[in-house]
Amino acid sequence: MSAFIEQLPKVELHLHIEGSLEPELVFALARRNGITLNYADESALRAAYDFDDLQSFLDIYYAGMSVLQTEQDFFDMTHAYLQRAHRENVRHTEIFFDPQAHTDRGVPFSVVITGIHRALEQARHDWGMSSRLIMSFLRHLPEASAIDTLRQAEPFHAWLTGVGLDSAERGNPPEKFRRAYALAREQGYRLVAHAGEEGPPQYIRDALELLGVERIDHGVAAIADDALMAELAERRVPLTVCPLSNLRLRVVNAMAEHPMQKLLQAGLCVTVNSDDPAYFGGYMNANYQALQDGLGMSDGELLRLAMNGVEACWLSPEEKTLLLHDIQAHGEKFGVRAFDG
Repeated sequence: MSAFIEQLPKVELHLHIEGSLEPELVFALARRNGITLNYADESALRAAYDFDDLQSFLDIYYAGMSVLQTEQDFFDMTHAYLQRAHRENVRHTEIFFDPQAHTDRGVPFSVVITGIHRALEQARHDWGMSSRLIMSFLRHLPEASAIDTLRQAEPFHAWLTGVGLDSAERGNPPEKFRRAYALAREQGYRLVAHAGEEGPPQYIRDALELLGVERIDHGVAAIADDALMAELAERRVPLTVCPLSNLRLRVVNAMAEHPMQKLLQAGLCVTVNSDDPAYFGGYMNANYQALQDGLGMSDGELLRLAMNGVEACWLSPEEKTLLLHDIQAHGEKFGVRAFDG
């Protein structure tokens, strides 16, 4: 790992907190809650992380959540991620959670969000790490379930900043959730959605036009549509790209084929994120390093990616200015100028 990457101040905008659940913690929570797993040990569980596509990942991802039962479980999972992110110099993080994956198995919404929120507050107190919380709808479930989740979230509105849309894209286009997003907008939430990971470029357009999102999660399919690329660049619509996730889920067959560098050089506001790092083999530093190793991206390009993260995040203008100053100072320390096209 290069010192430039290790010390680079970072923002993470695409992190599923349930996807940070490492096998060691899965087994610890299983023991605490008296749950018997279908794996002999942590090594056997990690060996099962051999995915052919998004759906094969989701199958084991949802199964792993069964160990999350209590508020303390959600606190421990979130705090473990935040500790690791802090060590990797992540200064600000915007975290997804999937309430339906828990309420559908009998865990109350209040238990889930209280544990997560408590960990975010502790990270803010202990390390000055800022955060925002995004409630994601599972797109393979009916829109009515998403609308019911919005209702359950009402008492916790102050703890939430935005809503998102994740899970399997195939057969679940953005238009399926038009009413849910309209309601979320009325309630004052900021809007993002996964689009263009395994879905076509049209899903990116639909997320922007039909759902009214301000940020696209993944979005790498844009590389196949020159007109869409130009529009995204002109509007500075952020894409929260997850390189190692794209590799492990075979969106690309090799990191050398990843479109990140082309997207950046075309003027898009692309950012680096880890998605579900426990499953995909790398947190933020590893994703930055993979781009440099696999694509030959320069330190100047990585510096611009970090700056894009600040541009795309939901901090206040004053907070963004302070964080950008730290990133630029880091570049000056290493004699690196940010890529400007």
